[in-house]
Amino acid sequence: MSYPEITVNVDEKLALNKFNVNEEYPHIEVQENAPESEFRKLVLACPAALFKVDAEGNQSYDYAGCLECGTCRVVAGSTIIKKWSFPIMGIEGGSGVQYLYG
Repeated sequence: MSYPEITVNVDEKLALNKFNVNEEYPHIEVQENAPESEFRKLVLACPAALFKVDAEGNQSYDYAGCLECGTCRVVAGSTIIKKWSFPIMGIEGGSGVQYLYG
C-alpha cells in the first residue's frame, strides 16, 4: 500500500500567523556591536530568520516577526540579549504573535 506524498512549506505556514507589534516597547533588545561569533549563533538558530548579517558584516534584527519561542534567549543567554520578554499587552487586542493554522 502506498501513501500520497505530503509536502509542507514552512514559509507558507508562517505567513498565516498574525503579528500585532507594539512599536513603543520592543520585547527583544540586542547588544550593539555584538561579537560576531555570538550574533552568528542567533542567525543560525532563529526559526523566523530575524537575525541577519549583510555582505559588509553589518548586524540587524527585527523583533516584529518574532515567534516568541525563546530560542535566541536560550542560545545566546545574557551574552548579547539585553532584554527578552513576552510582548506587552499594551495595544488593542494585545501584542505579539497570533498563531493561525491553515
